[in-house]
Amino acid sequence: MEQNTTKSSINWYPGHMTKARRMMQENMKLIDLMVELVDARIPMSSRNPDIDSMARQKARMIVLNKADLADERQNDAWVAYFRNQGFSVVKVNSRKGGGLKTVQSVIQEACREKTERDRRRGILNRPVRAMVAGIPNVGKSTFINSLAGKACTKTGNKPGVTRGKQWIRLNKNVELLDTPGILWPKFEDRQVGEHLAMTGSIRDEILNQEELATGLIRFLTDRYPGILQEKYSVTETEDVYACLKEIARNRNCLLKAGELDYDKAASILLDDFRNGRLGRITIETVEDYQNE
Repeated sequence: MEQNTTKSSINWYPGHMTKARRMMQENMKLIDLMVELVDARIPMSSRNPDIDSMARQKARMIVLNKADLADERQNDAWVAYFRNQGFSVVKVNSRKGGGLKTVQSVIQEACREKTERDRRRGILNRPVRAMVAGIPNVGKSTFINSLAGKACTKTGNKPGVTRGKQWIRLNKNVELLDTPGILWPKFEDRQVGEHLAMTGSIRDEILNQEELATGLIRFLTDRYPGILQEKYSVTETEDVYACLKEIARNRNCLLKAGELDYDKAASILLDDFRNGRLGRITIETVEDYQNE
């Protein structure tokens, strides 16, 4: 993707995220397991590299969220990739509940060594304490609420119960520590910023929608040929701006003067992609990272 997709360089790190990172660091000693949510469509770009350094001594689990929006073959490839890296992995669709039934058993498996160690020391029935972390808009709140359901409660009277986070008892075996979503200070790789923007993890108002949409058109034409033609009745060519123009014309995106509204067409395309109306699409493949 050759276009610069921002009105300025992507460098967005609000003060509350600095606070959230510090809060996570302070609470690391309270947990047994780090549960990291990533977007299954962009598993690498939606990871926060800070988490690896903070959770070095902890059991690790990757949750491929929004798996229903991603290419299933790529989901399976990413599960294998992360398992090979030493993570426990589960793929879920938090909005509809898909895959959530397996989460607690995977948590127990991820912490089996810790449980066995406790048993040898005579510590019985202490619940696994897991921190749930992820960048904004990756679906963390939906994941926790769906997992906890009506059993979601603050356990209270415990270190870590302060404003901005809470302990949630799933059952007698598992307690979750919720944390605010955090994003890293800057995107050193422009492609990471583009991928986050395409999936909606960066506020749209700081982005150039038209250039972002043409980047998506370029990707889809290359990796998923035929999708744009089927959805918008357009001709797929290397001229991505011509394709966006056709989308605008076919979807009747017009300004008051009767000129084509490219921003509206771009918004329609991005919204359709983000909500799965173009089909199941994965932007980042394991091969992309193995070939680097």
